[in-house]
Amino acid sequence: MTNNTSHGPNDEHQASNSSADQHGNTSTDISVFFPCYNEQENVGRIVENAISVFEKLNIDFEVIIIDDGSSDDTGRIADDIAGRDGRVKVVHHEGNLGYGAALQSGFRTAAKELVFYTDGDGQFDINEMPPLLPLMEQYDIVSCYRLNRRDPLVRKINGWCWTKLVCLLFGLKIRDIDCAFKLYKRKIFDDMILSSRGALIDTEILVRAARKNYRITQKGVNHYPRTAGSQTGANIRVVLRAFKELFILYGRIRRGK
Repeated sequence: MTNNTSHGPNDEHQASNSSADQHGNTSTDISVFFPCYNEQENVGRIVENAISVFEKLNIDFEVIIIDDGSSDDTGRIADDIAGRDGRVKVVHHEGNLGYGAALQSGFRTAAKELVFYTDGDGQFDINEMPPLLPLMEQYDIVSCYRLNRRDPLVRKINGWCWTKLVCLLFGLKIRDIDCAFKLYKRKIFDDMILSSRGALIDTEILVRAARKNYRITQKGVNHYPRTAGSQTGANIRVVLRAFKELFILYGRIRRGK
């Protein structure tokens, strides 16, 4: 694929917080997906909120739930939702394959021009997504950052250090590499092969996109405390897997792969 776009990972577009209605109707369509692992208390609420937001935009949309091998009722609840609403799809993993695998399933399943994802834990407000849409006229990726991260101190410190390390290794200037509130043009995923199955996935996408001169901008969004379910990102196995994948990716990028 020939790509004539320019790379702008250092850009930070300060878009207004006006509502989608003020931007007028748009002819674009969008896939929205939620990676979920044991989110039975959250999945119904987040999908209902997403449908409500996108119905008001009057655009073509689909909602995709990625059940990453949940051991609770997440999968059953997701199937119930999809059975009642044809705009909702569910992808089931037979086992817990990892965060990167869940995102890759979402990107492969997405059928619309734009693709947006946020986590299934309910720590973001989907109402903050519509103001990102006008940015796609100029950019290929909107990588958001948490304005006031509402996580335990240890997770905030780990996240800050991880972002600094990644930016140092790959020459990026991204404020919050793993913020789970991102909007993409779906076509970019036809132009890259992703290998990360764990938490490195966000890093790999941004690094490969920057190397292919896709245009990246950033915008702040609010972050809220988790009110149900439990976090898995601080699990030592998840952390070690991320570091292993990081240095594998670094080697591949240096070799031009």
